[in-house]
Amino acid sequence: MIFKTLLLSAVFSAAVWSQSLNCDSRDYKPQAGLKAEPSSGGLELSWTGERGDQLRASFSLRNGQPMIAELAVRGNAGSWIVLGRNLTPEFQVTSGKRRLSEQQMAPLRALGIALTPEVVDREKWNAFWDAPLMVPGAPNTNMDLPRKPEEIRRAWATYQATGCAVKSDGGRIELTFPGVEMGIFSGRLQYTVYRGSNLLRQEVIAKTDEPSVAYKYLAGVKGMAIGNDTRLRWRDTARNWQQYGFGGAVNTDAVAVRARNRVLIVEEGGGSLAFLPPSHKFFFAREIETNLGYVYYRKDSPSSFAIGVRQADREESYRPFGVSDAEWNKTANEARHDINNFALYNAPPGTWQRMPVYFYLSPARAEATDEAVLAYTHDDRYKEMPGFKVVVSHFHMHWNEHITDGGSVDEQPSWLQVFRGLGVNVVILADFHSDSHPNDPGPVRFAEQKVYFDGCARFSDRDFLLIPGEEPDNKLGGHYITFLPRPVYWSHVRTPGQQFQENDPKYGKVYHIGSAEEELDMLRREGGLMWQAHPRTKGSAGYPDAVRDKAHFLSDRFLGGSFQSLPVDQSQQRLCEVRCLDLMDEMNNWGTDPKYMIAEGDTYMKYPDDETYPQVIVNYVKLDRVPAFGEDWSPIVHAMRAGDYFVSSGEVLLRQWGIEGAGAHRVYTADVEWTFPPEFVEVVWGDGHSTGRQVMSTTGLPPLSHNTFRIPFDAAGKQWVRFAFWDSAGNGAFTQPVRLK
Repeated sequence: MIFKTLLLSAVFSAAVWSQSLNCDSRDYKPQAGLKAEPSSGGLELSWTGERGDQLRASFSLRNGQPMIAELAVRGNAGSWIVLGRNLTPEFQVTSGKRRLSEQQMAPLRALGIALTPEVVDREKWNAFWDAPLMVPGAPNTNMDLPRKPEEIRRAWATYQATGCAVKSDGGRIELTFPGVEMGIFSGRLQYTVYRGSNLLRQEVIAKTDEPSVAYKYLAGVKGMAIGNDTRLRWRDTARNWQQYGFGGAVNTDAVAVRARNRVLIVEEGGGSLAFLPPSHKFFFAREIETNLGYVYYRKDSPSSFAIGVRQADREESYRPFGVSDAEWNKTANEARHDINNFALYNAPPGTWQRMPVYFYLSPARAEATDEAVLAYTHDDRYKEMPGFKVVVSHFHMHWNEHITDGGSVDEQPSWLQVFRGLGVNVVILADFHSDSHPNDPGPVRFAEQKVYFDGCARFSDRDFLLIPGEEPDNKLGGHYITFLPRPVYWSHVRTPGQQFQENDPKYGKVYHIGSAEEELDMLRREGGLMWQAHPRTKGSAGYPDAVRDKAHFLSDRFLGGSFQSLPVDQSQQRLCEVRCLDLMDEMNNWGTDPKYMIAEGDTYMKYPDDETYPQVIVNYVKLDRVPAFGEDWSPIVHAMRAGDYFVSSGEVLLRQWGIEGAGAHRVYTADVEWTFPPEFVEVVWGDGHSTGRQVMSTTGLPPLSHNTFRIPFDAAGKQWVRFAFWDSAGNGAFTQPVRLK
């Protein structure tokens, strides 16, 4: 009756649901399959999950400490299975100082941009080459080195909650406890349940006022009971099932488990509790995807243990390759330098950083639970979509050097299996960057290009194409990707006596590039494309802004900029919200031909036991089929130049999209499917000066579903428009801008 009275008295600021828990419910509305009710000493959330499963999570407050009193699940025709009781949320934050990288400073200096405090404060948040936890740091990598041990601070969360608030938001309930302190961060603890999903999200939402904070977090629960049948189950990096029954000694620290797909599962009482991080937004940009163990357990006593998600303190080098000592030493040195890149998350002052972990409540054993969890990422594959092919770009594999050193063009590389396993159809490689001889005027480079082309031809297949692209940092400013629709021999330099275009007796038509104008001329003659690699960061800091009035940017050969989840700011709702998406909108307001975002990797060597899926974003390009290596690849060029593709993290897919109507009254239509509980859709537009958007909440829609959206918008005065869909885990997909006529 207390609960009923409370609902009828929404004007009251708070109400007593039990003697020990005061909860503000003004924003709560009960609905079928999603309820919050008073329980013994606390509050119980109950909801309907997948396949008719019933789930409940009970919460209480103990001396200011929020507690999960019980987690339980019941199958469609079964009895209740208790998965945990009296669990304490645990969070730890580790922070260091964010520094601007030398890699960014060099192009800014070359452009004559003074490194004023204002410029440094703006640009440091786009740092890639930064490793705030590596003391003292490698010389000449960052501003204001060496790092000092006292910069690194670690703090466990403490709680002084006096009550809670419960809120309905579409098909979800959010339960919030204030009073969280975690070193330099302070904020609140929040739990979210979703109708139609077995997921429970636990997170701290906190902010800091310090000026240059980079951080990582650990999130989980402790107090899990060890029973006679309690055990952990997971698939290792080779996809074999492993288990641990807590028969070992007590742990001092968290035990990082290198679980495949980032999923660890507790089997208990006939059911299971899986836990995992968000599938993409948890991961900051790196150059390799070595599995560093993103889930953990910790045996705290003979009778209890803790579980959760975590990030490592540092990078690990990848396994070098090479037959000759020279090649082995080169790749070993390159692998080692990657440890200076472990940038963590950004926490600009006053921003509310979200630090989540997901739990999945299941009435089944580990194998079935694992399958259900992986439905949210399509088993870590980019799902096949009729009429589309999955295209990825910008990977430094040193393929020419690898083949040459191995002595056979038929040596199959390990990274080939990785791309095929992900469901990728087209890979645009980017060799001749830190490898081979990109600045040779012809004799050496052309021979290397021949090996590069032959290697790509050898391992292209039906529905799989390796394109020998490049990432020059030559004539056009910053770093950029060149994509030509066929193998083309060209050098980055033209020496005296060489012509722009020549007929070589061995290689046929070749180009020698002596200027930006000649490089653009080659792209036009060959029907190729270019785009700015990692715009506004790394070696492209200051670009494409610095060339917005240049001929190559203004031409239709300049496609736009590459999209990568860099940096990661957990206060933002979208992947690469500011550096990438804002740039795309700004470029289209500059009044040129349409400019797009192209998903890229910008990573190096890969092995099948890496955890690659969460760190790659892809392009779904409208293609009926993948051209063979020996055919013209122009259909890919034409589709990309026309904007006939969408960028996706994999969990959100666009079946089709378009604009209906004429004049001022238009409707953007999009047929979308998704996995994680959705958050919002948006139509974004520009008028040549500013950007606007119309955002529509989708929290009322179920997970693992699809819908056709029809969003009316006023086209008057607008020059271009695009569409995007984002889910509650930060995953998403977006179309390219379309010019309005």
